[in-house]
Amino acid sequence: MRRICLLCAMVCAACGQELDPDFAKSVKQWTTKPEFSSPLVDHLPLVKGIPAPKDVLGYHVGTPKKLTDTVMIRRYFEALAKATKRLRIIEVGQTDEGRPCWSAVIGDEATLAALDTYKGYLAKLADPRGSSEAEIRSILEKAKPVYHITGGLHSGETGPPEMLMELAYRLVAEDGTLYDGIRKNLIVMISPLLEPDGRDRYVEWYRRYKVQEETEDDRLPGPPYWGKYIFHDNNRDMNYSQVTMRNWLRAYLEWHPPIVHDLHESVPFLYTFSGQAPQNANLDPILYAELPWFANYEMTKLIGYGMPGVWTHAFVDMWSVGYLGFMASNHNGMLRMYETYGNGGANTMKRKVAPEGDRFGAAKREWYRPLPAYAEVEWSLRNNTNYMQTGVLSALELASSHPRVILENFYKKSLHAVEDGAKSAPYGFVIPAGQKDQTRVAWVVNTLRLQGIEVGTLREAFGTFAAGSFVIKRNQPYGRLAKSLLEKQVFPDPNLRTYDDTGWTMGLIAHIEVKEIADKALLDAVVAAVDRVEVKGRVDGNGSLLAVLHNGEHGLITLRYRMKDAKFEAVEKEFTSGGVTVPAGSFVVSDSARLRREIEALGLRAVALAAMPDVKRHTVDLPRMAMFSTWGNTQPVGWVRHTLDHYSVAYDLIYKDRVKKGGLRAAYDVLLIPSQTASGKGLVFDLEPAKIPLEYKGLYGEADEITGGMGLAGAMEIEKFVQDGGVVITLGTASYFPAEFGLTREVEARRTSAAFYAPGPIVETEVLKPLHPIFYGYDKRKLAVRYAGGPVFAIPEMHRNKWTLMKFTGTDLSGLLRGSAEIKDKAAILDVPVGKGRVVMFSTNPCYRWQNHGEFSMLFNSILHFND
Repeated sequence: MRRICLLCAMVCAACGQELDPDFAKSVKQWTTKPEFSSPLVDHLPLVKGIPAPKDVLGYHVGTPKKLTDTVMIRRYFEALAKATKRLRIIEVGQTDEGRPCWSAVIGDEATLAALDTYKGYLAKLADPRGSSEAEIRSILEKAKPVYHITGGLHSGETGPPEMLMELAYRLVAEDGTLYDGIRKNLIVMISPLLEPDGRDRYVEWYRRYKVQEETEDDRLPGPPYWGKYIFHDNNRDMNYSQVTMRNWLRAYLEWHPPIVHDLHESVPFLYTFSGQAPQNANLDPILYAELPWFANYEMTKLIGYGMPGVWTHAFVDMWSVGYLGFMASNHNGMLRMYETYGNGGANTMKRKVAPEGDRFGAAKREWYRPLPAYAEVEWSLRNNTNYMQTGVLSALELASSHPRVILENFYKKSLHAVEDGAKSAPYGFVIPAGQKDQTRVAWVVNTLRLQGIEVGTLREAFGTFAAGSFVIKRNQPYGRLAKSLLEKQVFPDPNLRTYDDTGWTMGLIAHIEVKEIADKALLDAVVAAVDRVEVKGRVDGNGSLLAVLHNGEHGLITLRYRMKDAKFEAVEKEFTSGGVTVPAGSFVVSDSARLRREIEALGLRAVALAAMPDVKRHTVDLPRMAMFSTWGNTQPVGWVRHTLDHYSVAYDLIYKDRVKKGGLRAAYDVLLIPSQTASGKGLVFDLEPAKIPLEYKGLYGEADEITGGMGLAGAMEIEKFVQDGGVVITLGTASYFPAEFGLTREVEARRTSAAFYAPGPIVETEVLKPLHPIFYGYDKRKLAVRYAGGPVFAIPEMHRNKWTLMKFTGTDLSGLLRGSAEIKDKAAILDVPVGKGRVVMFSTNPCYRWQNHGEFSMLFNSILHFND
């Protein structure tokens, strides 16, 4: 069979090649309307010696009810690498569960033979300092852009890993002007599995349950876990806390791809990101020209093929710096992103594209959507593949037609970042030396360094800043990213809405001092380059006892758990020893060689005591603690699990069946309920029961049936636990539960009005009970916290002063807070006695996405001093 095309140079790269008739027939059958395909993807060449996906998988990409796991995806790419010198596999790292992270690099044979040389060119463009104009011109003549295409970050968005196998085949096997240009002018990098653990978990779940779905009404929930701790928030891991996300950041900083194109699934039929407002004004204006350039070209091509539902503009904005793919735009590259319509599997089903209340209006014509999607559609995995692959090929066509423009823009954005930092205030930031908790200072510095931002320490004093202070100068390639992370976020228009959080100022959320510097002389300050900060703890003096200072160091809770058999006491008032102030909450422990080793390793500070101090103390007992998770919202719990695991805090992770079993008080002292649902009702009843039992047996829990929730029976068991002397700690929206289900009968949990809007800002609170153990380690009355959307507590006046530990002042510190009067003077933390026990209710979420390190100690103190 040979394909005849009158437009071969424009749209048909398969001219002259034998085509696969079974592929053409199958794709036509699986594509539910002719207009849901294009001439780029309705055929597949047969090339002797190069395996097409079906040759390895046993089925074509887009086959109904067929999803591919990580082993077979890797096997297919390995088969391509073995068959052709146009593709090479590079290893990137391993996941939490030991699966490989990897990428495939595609180009012509000459390019791949000199891959390290091309990588070196991009490194020079990414940091043009030290290169002459002549050297840069020479590099621009020889270099090639890396166009990095990523998929599989969100495991329930199943189409991209499938499509990328077929795309890889086309890029190495298909002939014609389009493909010759791509191979000659670009280096295409494909990472089909950004979250390998989640891909396998989801595919197994799909094969077991979701493959049975026949209609939209039959759709079942996905598996309760993707990765070890989180699922969708792997695209919100701003500080790269997760192992897999750090792998991809490290790979980005090694390769410096000018373009990263991240493939997702959600809205119909294909949305292409163009960087809409609100925008981060720190980023180069060139970026905001590049994004619509590509988006409009893709729309032009796909609409030209007659494909409806292709649009841009009115979805994701450019405010937050925290999405994984934004590692590109944060580092002077270009982030590209698609959302393609998907069914959460490989089934074909009828879908309501524009259900009642559809806020995106996908079936409505707008200036940015001239050919809208249909209101109802029969949608297939092959439709998804056709749209996504046609879009990516169109983007690669544009990029391969203008490689010099892409390279010049990449260089200019890098150069402009250096120049902007040299001529515009602030010229940098200083983290002053001598701060009480150096471990949180180290966390901020190391997070900056992880992202390639240069940090130095002053060799001598600069103004009021002592030698040893950390300096982040802005005249560096990633100076704009440093500014975005360290400055106060001022939202450009309070009338706009945004896709995610609006405030993340690192100094504020870590509760450390970071100074913005308007003095240009900072650029000339002599500094010693910092690679990574390791804080070494110390013990001053000799004595039979050690007082381990509590200045908010998170290592204190690690110390207590590592030395679980030792007796620890906490002082309830500060005292002075040898000229050193020992704050309230500091530990007093018998001296030992092991204790000193742990103090040094954890970056803590201790002073030796000759005798027990004459201040009130209490024993720091370790609680038997359970952490409760619903099956339907494991991710917010996962962030707390990650934090507690990082600091060696012991707990049992329990679910509805253990709660309903009863006997909680006999087994546990503390029940920690992280923020995880929007209401108490959601926490209690969780997932709606399905038509079939949904069993889950995994690494992080098991149940014969994950739906149905703990129900009223479970709520009653938690009430018994508190009445019998247990301590319940609720975080964020979980604090609706005690009020709505009668555990704290005199506390009401109200909601803000529709006029109130606070998408993750940093706000001010005031500590009202500074001597309460929750505030050990805090030496200020006004504290910055992330607003978490928790309850607005209403407390009877007779209890208000007694139970309220901290309140909101109504002042926003960073990000957007609209309608602040609704939370002004409202309680942020309550400590409510119930029976023989207590309920500690946080309206805040002191353990959020590994960001608000300054709040962690409030949770840690609640655990360590649960019975005090």
